[in-house]
Amino acid sequence: MNDNKNPPKKPLFCLKWPWDNNNNTNPNPNTPTTNSCSSSDPPFVFKSLQTLTSLASSLINPNPNTLKLKTQKGLNAEDQGELEQRALACALSNGKDATVIEFYSPKCSLCNSMVEFVGHVEKKNGDWLNVVMVDAENDKWLPELLHYDIKYVPCFVLLDKDGNALAKTGVPHSRLHVVAGVSHLLKLKRSPKK
Repeated sequence: MNDNKNPPKKPLFCLKWPWDNNNNTNPNPNTPTTNSCSSSDPPFVFKSLQTLTSLASSLINPNPNTLKLKTQKGLNAEDQGELEQRALACALSNGKDATVIEFYSPKCSLCNSMVEFVGHVEKKNGDWLNVVMVDAENDKWLPELLHYDIKYVPCFVLLDKDGNALAKTGVPHSRLHVVAGVSHLLKLKRSPKK
């Protein structure tokens, strides 16, 4: 028997700021809230991997053997960094149990080969995990590169819901090595609901 009701449609565009993480709190449960955005979802524009994946999909070469991440046409490095920083702020404010930051380089073939895997990880664990992609070559991320001691890409850093770093993947020797490292990070911080 299927008791699933049709869920309310989400708005195409959500006007929720990353720091406004309690905008759905309604003191009176009998009156509807004015904000139709879900408190666990970041604003549409700043959905980290979905946004960057959609940007990358229009810029990825059609040949699947030569995948390449590139910055979006029309966005300079400063705008790209700003978009990624907003995605991270959103991820840290939406109340999910953990966030994984992927430090990548558009020139890195191993990073490019991880796009589909990272999308799968985000989709499978989206109820408790945020994934944010960060261009390690962008100067806007220099403080984070120093803070997390990022010396190689791809590098994945696991943060708890308060933004504290818990662990990061090791030096990537192969794609399989990176996949194993990410899987280990996820096992460290599984949602208690699972």
